[in-house]
Amino acid sequence: MLIDMFLPDPVNNFFVSVNSIKLWIRVLITLSIFALILRSIHLHEIWKILKQARLDLLLAALLMQFSSTTVSAYRWQLIMQNLHFGQSFSFYWRSYFKAMFFNQGLPTSIGGDALRVLDVAGQGFRKRDVLYGVMLDRITGLGALMLLNLIAYGFDPDLLPIKVGYLILLLVMIGLLSFVGIVSLRRLQWLDAYPKLVMVKILSTRLHQAFLTHRILLLTSSLLIPFLAMMGFFATGWALGLRYDPITYVIIVPPAIFLTIIPVSLAGWGVREGALVGLFSLIGADKATVLAMSILYGLTLLAVSLPGFVIYLSGRQHLISRKPVKQDQ
Repeated sequence: MLIDMFLPDPVNNFFVSVNSIKLWIRVLITLSIFALILRSIHLHEIWKILKQARLDLLLAALLMQFSSTTVSAYRWQLIMQNLHFGQSFSFYWRSYFKAMFFNQGLPTSIGGDALRVLDVAGQGFRKRDVLYGVMLDRITGLGALMLLNLIAYGFDPDLLPIKVGYLILLLVMIGLLSFVGIVSLRRLQWLDAYPKLVMVKILSTRLHQAFLTHRILLLTSSLLIPFLAMMGFFATGWALGLRYDPITYVIIVPPAIFLTIIPVSLAGWGVREGALVGLFSLIGADKATVLAMSILYGLTLLAVSLPGFVIYLSGRQHLISRKPVKQDQ
């Protein structure tokens, strides 16, 4: 958890043990969800589908996701520069990919966002100030995904059953209105009378500050990030034979991504698969193919995060080489 880094050592030790328990609970939940999904899907069906996958489209999906993550690092740089943190694009790119690897490749309690905070704080900034920048990047990304999903609904509002479609639209609208609400909170003077809400007002002020300049670049990059990710899903689906148009993917996939934000499984595994199988089955898609697509997309995320692993190892090696060697007396 991000808050752990602000706590004293005895309290931190307690939270480490609690986080270990949470980790094993997530493992059990992930395995349980997959067990439930596989009750109606045979593994040999998935293997048969995977063997027939088009490698050129899978490579395209990999490039799309890599591009999406690179643009994410660029947007984070823009936000942090508006908050007066400075640093080069190369710095934020390396930090973002390291964070992605911690989120996707390591089943630990150390979140990628915490790693990003530590990276920037290591340049001489307060962790609490950096934390706001990371939170704003997260909020902006979620808002952009919701907006893209809402735009897609305008092109095909009857794709999903009416009750399901209205529920998703309601949740998206609540999310977008919450984003607008956060922006407006900085103007509410009465919040100053409640110390427990001061963090909310600071977040609102920082969000306004984060978009003071480079607004077109921030808006464009924020929408480009989920669009590239959805095109990665689109390419993966087509590689396996799910021949739906891009609008269908942009309508169905984001709700599954929203659910993975809830930290109940390992890096969203199981939750993403269950949501996608359920939603795509509503339009008649083959469950085994959808499951194979979701698994491949998860592996794509893992593959894209590997540069972060290399960067992390090289950084550790650099720190080790800088340690002074004790001379024998």
